[in-house]
Amino acid sequence: MKIYIAISVFIVVSALSNAQNSRKLNTIYANDQKNTALFFPRPITQGITGSTQFVFTYNREKQQNFGLLQAFPGEESNLLVICGNFIYSYIVKYKKHLNKLNYFITESESIGELTPQVIKTVIEPELHNLSINNGKHYHKNAAFLLSKKPRKPHLIERNQGIFLGIENIIFQDSELYFVIQVSNESSLDFDLNFLELSTQTRQRGKKTSVQTLLKQPLFQFNVPAVVKANQTKRFVYVFSKFSLSKDRSAVLEINEKNGARDVALKISHRIINNPDVYR
Repeated sequence: MKIYIAISVFIVVSALSNAQNSRKLNTIYANDQKNTALFFPRPITQGITGSTQFVFTYNREKQQNFGLLQAFPGEESNLLVICGNFIYSYIVKYKKHLNKLNYFITESESIGELTPQVIKTVIEPELHNLSINNGKHYHKNAAFLLSKKPRKPHLIERNQGIFLGIENIIFQDSELYFVIQVSNESSLDFDLNFLELSTQTRQRGKKTSVQTLLKQPLFQFNVPAVVKANQTKRFVYVFSKFSLSKDRSAVLEINEKNGARDVALKISHRIINNPDVYR
């Protein structure tokens, strides 16, 4: 594969004033029964919670000014939201009874701004690698797994000619490596919008409900932007090790950009709790 020189933008947080550094963060309360709505002065480009017991959702396809926060019982955490060049940070807490459901955020609540630095780097076209920390060993392990001969996925789901499969789940150190296949057996290219892994808990009572928690990846390797017609792509997602109880399962979901050929693949707790061991 040819290597190209491309321009990548690294975002660096600008220096904050002493007043901003010493300012106490505001607290936002949420629970699992209602949506707490956050309205920002600019469209949301990224939102991250510090714990999986808090879920912040926003429109990733068409950027909008509001997001929804839900929380499950447990310790407090934090929420980081980026709107264009502006950064917002809050303490988030679970509260059984909410007195406030809507928060209107002003620009003055921003804790700082982003300053872009343009740096020349060597990257491969149509591949996206992501790491939230030192990912050298992730890269090495993921590359080794993809160097092995492809095998038929033992878990697979499809929708309109798009096949989503898992070749294997491998445990190494404190991480789980998901070797994933996406096959396009249709005549139309598949533009990948995002791929997400979440855990689901089914609660039974008078009304059956499902609680969903998104798992944040530590690293992504060889993720394609496009899977062309009659083509198969293999890539790796790395997650922190986790296990599931009998009433929980995991769901791997792939989303098509500007399309409806989304695929959701359910993974039982038995498979998550019994991965292969990397040797």
